Amino acid sequence: MQKPADGRKRVVIESVEPEIDVGRYPIKRIVGDSVEVEVDVFADGHDHVAARLLFRSEETSTWTIVPMRPVGNDRWRGEFPVTKVGEYLYTIAGWIDHFDTWRSDLEKRIAAGQDIGVDLLNGAQLVEQAAVRAGRDDANALRRWAALLRATDDLAAAQAAAFDPALAATMGLYFDPALETRYERELRVTVDREKARYSAWYEMFPRSTAAEPGRHGTFKDCEARLDYVARLGFDVLYLPPIHPIGSSFRKGKNNSTTAEPGEPGSTWAIGSKEGGHTAIHSELGTLDDFRHLVAAAAGKGIELALDIAFQCSPDHPWVTEHPEWFKHRADGTIQYAENPPKKYQDIYPLDFESSDWQGLWDGLRDVFLFWMEQGVRIFRVDNPHTKPFSFWEWCIAELKRDYPDALFLAEAFTRPRVMQRLAKLGFSQSYTYFTWRNTKQELTEYFTELTQTRIREYMRPNLWPNTPDILHETLQIGGRPAFLSRIVLAATLGPNYGIYGPAFELGQNQPLRPGSEEYLNSEKYEIRHWDLDAPHSIAGIIATINRARRENPALHASHDLFFHPTDNPWLIAYSKSSLDGSSFVLTVVNLDSFHTQPGWVTLDLDRLKLRSDESFQVFDHLTGMRYLWQRARNYVELSPDNIPAHIFRVLRKVRSERDFDYYQ
Repeated sequence: MQKPADGRKRVVIESVEPEIDVGRYPIKRIVGDSVEVEVDVFADGHDHVAARLLFRSEETSTWTIVPMRPVGNDRWRGEFPVTKVGEYLYTIAGWIDHFDTWRSDLEKRIAAGQDIGVDLLNGAQLVEQAAVRAGRDDANALRRWAALLRATDDLAAAQAAAFDPALAATMGLYFDPALETRYERELRVTVDREKARYSAWYEMFPRSTAAEPGRHGTFKDCEARLDYVARLGFDVLYLPPIHPIGSSFRKGKNNSTTAEPGEPGSTWAIGSKEGGHTAIHSELGTLDDFRHLVAAAAGKGIELALDIAFQCSPDHPWVTEHPEWFKHRADGTIQYAENPPKKYQDIYPLDFESSDWQGLWDGLRDVFLFWMEQGVRIFRVDNPHTKPFSFWEWCIAELKRDYPDALFLAEAFTRPRVMQRLAKLGFSQSYTYFTWRNTKQELTEYFTELTQTRIREYMRPNLWPNTPDILHETLQIGGRPAFLSRIVLAATLGPNYGIYGPAFELGQNQPLRPGSEEYLNSEKYEIRHWDLDAPHSIAGIIATINRARRENPALHASHDLFFHPTDNPWLIAYSKSSLDGSSFVLTVVNLDSFHTQPGWVTLDLDRLKLRSDESFQVFDHLTGMRYLWQRARNYVELSPDNIPAHIFRVLRKVRSERDFDYYQ
C-alpha cells in the first residue's frame, strides 16, 4: 500500500447523513428548507477535533462555511438553508483543533495547581502561527493576544487572554488548512418549489366535460369546469393524454377489441394522421385554446398537469417516419404492447434498444420541451418503469437545466426498488402502494417506512385512492364510507394526493367483473357525462378536507408523522406538526365501512407539545365541533353512517389581554 498524499491529516469523516448511495444521487428539499447534516468526525488520541459544513449553489464556486456542533459520541451536526430552486452541493471538513486542545489542557493544569509558564508560551506560539495565516486586522489582534500569553510575569492577564472567547473564535478561523481533512465526496441537493412537496391533484378527462350528454368535450368546456375544481380545493388539474387517437385496432367500450362506429378509443392510443405527441385531438380544440386553458387555470390558482405517455398507436407519424424506433417481430410486423395474457393491439411500445436510441431520446425530450413552451410545468409520466433508468436521469436533467421549476410525477405501480430508483433519478413525486394498503397494520408499517426512513430523503409520495385504471375492492364494497375514509387518509397521511374525478366524488364503484379492478364503462374507452350536482356527491366534504389542508401547515409535510395507539384495530390515529412547530393536527379514521367503531386513543403528549396535567381542546374540521380532552387517553366513536373520521386541529390554552383563558 502506498503512503497517503499527506499523512499529517489525522481526522476521519464517515457516516454522513443524509447521503444517498454514497453520493450517487441527490437528496431533495424545497425552497426555504434547512438541510440538516450529521456526520462522525474523530481522530486518533485525545486531541480535540473540529468540523465545519461547506455548501454552495451549483451556480457558484465559492463555499459558504457553517461551523458544526458536537452532539455526543463523535457525532457532529450542522445545517444550511436552500433559498432558490436548483442544485446545491455540500461536504464536510474536519481538523485537529490544537488551540482548543491546548486551552482544555491548560484549564486542567490550573485546576491541579501546576506551573503553567511553559504552557502559556506554547499557546502563544499557536496564536502567532495563526496570525501568519490571518488578514491584517485579525493578525494584529492575534499578535496582541500572543504578547499577553508571553507575559508570564502577569499570570492573571495571561490566563484572561487564554480563555478570552474572542480569541477562541478568531483562532477557529485560522487553523492550518494543510492539516484539514475534506470528505471525499461533494453531495448534492435538488431543490424544488413548494408544489413538489404539497399539492392536491384532480384528474379529469377533457372529452367528458361537455355540459350536455352526447357531445365531445372541449378545452372551453374544461374552462367552464375550473370553478368547480377550484371550489373543491384542488390546485393541480391533471389531464390524461390530449393527443389525436389512432383508429387502427381502436378499443371499444369496456376495452372491447372491436370499436363500434363513433366510439372514441383510448386516449392512451396516441397518434393519427393528425399528428402525434405534440398535436392536439381536433375535437378538443386548438393549441391556442389549450394555451387559453392553461392561463385561465392559473388565474384560479390551478396549475395544469399533462400526461406524458411514451407509446404510439399504429397510426402515429413516428411509425412511418422512424420505424427503427419500434421493435419488429419475425414476420416483419411491429410488436404491439402485451402484458400476457393481456394484449394491447392499439398500442406500439417504443424500442429503447433501437440502433437510433440517441435520436429516440432526443425526440422524447423534445415532446416535454414542446409542452413546456406552452406553459406546462407539471407532468404525470405514464409507466416510466418500462423505459430505461438512464433515459430518465438524462432527460429530467436536460429539462430542468432550462426549466428548473418543472415537476414530474412517476406513475409506477411496480416493485419497490424500481419505484425508489425512479425517485432517485429525478422524479419529483411518486405513486405509491397506498391504494392497496387498507388495514391499520398495513398503513402504519408502510407510512412509517415512507416518512421515517432514508426513503424520505429522495421519494415524495403522492397518494391516490383511485385512478382510471384502479378501482380497489375497498371502494367497490365499502360504498360512501369507504370513499370518505380513503380520501381523509390520502389527504392527511401525505402532503401530496390526488383523485380521479368526477368518478370519485360521485362514488363510482362498479367493477368490470367480480375480482377486477377495472371500472365498468370505463372512461378510458368512452365519453361519460357526469351529474356534478347529484345529491349523493361528496364534493362538499372534499372541499372541507382541502380547506383543512390549506389552513393547517401541519398537513403540508410528513417529516414527523406519528401513529398513536388505539385499543381498537379498526381505528387508526396519527398526528403531524408543521415544520416550525406552530401547527398540530391529529387524524382519527374508522377503517370499517359497515360498523360504528368506538375506542380510546392514547396520545403521546410530548409529540403534541402538551403537558400531562393540562386539558386541551381539539377542533374537528369535518364537523365544526370542539371537544375538551384531558391528559393522554381520550374516547372517540366514529360511525360510517356519518363521517367516519376526525381531522382535529389541536388547540392550546393561552392567556388573553383580558386575563382569561381561551384556546387557539
